Amino acid sequence: MSSLDEMLATASSFTWYTWVTVTLSTILVFAILLYTTIAAVAPFPRPPLAYETTFQTVDEHGDTTDPQHLPCWHDVYLSRKSVGQHLDEKTGQPLLEPPEVFISVVIPAYNEENRLKTMLEEAVTHLEATYGPSTSHANSQATTHQNGSADSGARKRNNPSSQTNGSTRSHTSTLAASASQPSGWEILIISDGSTDATISTALDFSKAHPKTRNRIRVISLLENRGKGGAVTHGMRHVRGLYTLFADADGASRFSCLASLVTAAETSSDTSARCVAIGSRSHLVSTPSVIKRSWLRNFLMHSFHLLLRLMTPPATSRIKDTQCGFKLFSRAALPYIIPHMHSEGWIFDVEMLMLAEMAGVPMVEVPVEWHEVGGSKLSVVWDSLGMAWGLAVLRGAWALGVYRT
Repeated sequence: MSSLDEMLATASSFTWYTWVTVTLSTILVFAILLYTTIAAVAPFPRPPLAYETTFQTVDEHGDTTDPQHLPCWHDVYLSRKSVGQHLDEKTGQPLLEPPEVFISVVIPAYNEENRLKTMLEEAVTHLEATYGPSTSHANSQATTHQNGSADSGARKRNNPSSQTNGSTRSHTSTLAASASQPSGWEILIISDGSTDATISTALDFSKAHPKTRNRIRVISLLENRGKGGAVTHGMRHVRGLYTLFADADGASRFSCLASLVTAAETSSDTSARCVAIGSRSHLVSTPSVIKRSWLRNFLMHSFHLLLRLMTPPATSRIKDTQCGFKLFSRAALPYIIPHMHSEGWIFDVEMLMLAEMAGVPMVEVPVEWHEVGGSKLSVVWDSLGMAWGLAVLRGAWALGVYRT
């Protein structure tokens, strides 16, 4: 009898039960190997070091302060969660520390001494003109000293939750605060292990601009964690009703911030949760993009295809996930920030996936954007790294390696 005949005879002797057992065993072994592989390569960020939970600022006298303890809504929320006291008894939504300013701006900065000053000039000019000085208790003394009166020069803002484009909108507050909204702004600059003069550049800027004193906080990470790690770290310490993260190059215009705030107010759910995503998708057919190298455009379109194939529905419909200009309502933060893992370029996608998983509304808003020299992005290698990061990220969440 030939070997082929022997194989056929052996196969025919197998019962259906044997075939099912072999098939299921094979699938189980493959699933275990896949889970083990993903668990081995998936990133799990280290906890922040003690020094990284402090900040420096410039006081009302123009002097750089010693490192001060950095307030952290994130740690307070997790502490409450550990004893089951993190939810509002009436709404069932997360209880957060009350906001002290209207908007917080988080700026990740790695060796940005040459680009940071220009970005800060635009940002501060717009923030001060639009949102004015803070009237919160935490900043009242500094504001009084700078302006002669806590009310002097303060810009009065209508309540954006009650009036948006002439329409009335009501929200159930999930914050442990009064119904009135704070005014003012703060900037958190996260120096991501910088080896140049990024920190001194930020502090010198504040010394030269009295209105920014006590309002620009500089946080230093001892080791480079990546853009995602710096942004996530900064967003754990924000005090704003809204939080914007913006790139240090100033490529996105701060004049577009009002459009993001309006979109967030209009699109937020009954718990005041929303993410407004700055988008450059309308610029794809403009000369500045068309004139890019064929390789860069090919990689861009390839990455967008991967996003459509590998992300859940709402995230896959976002045309520009990578623009460094995104706004988060405070109520949305506990659904996103405590569950972040990605510290590299792909972190934007994880934020959006987490928002989608929690049912947080997301809205894409066109913004003005221009190319700025000095980018640290390596087109080929970072594109490959983002593709790999996306695959690991999707696998980790799909297989339960990551859990909320």
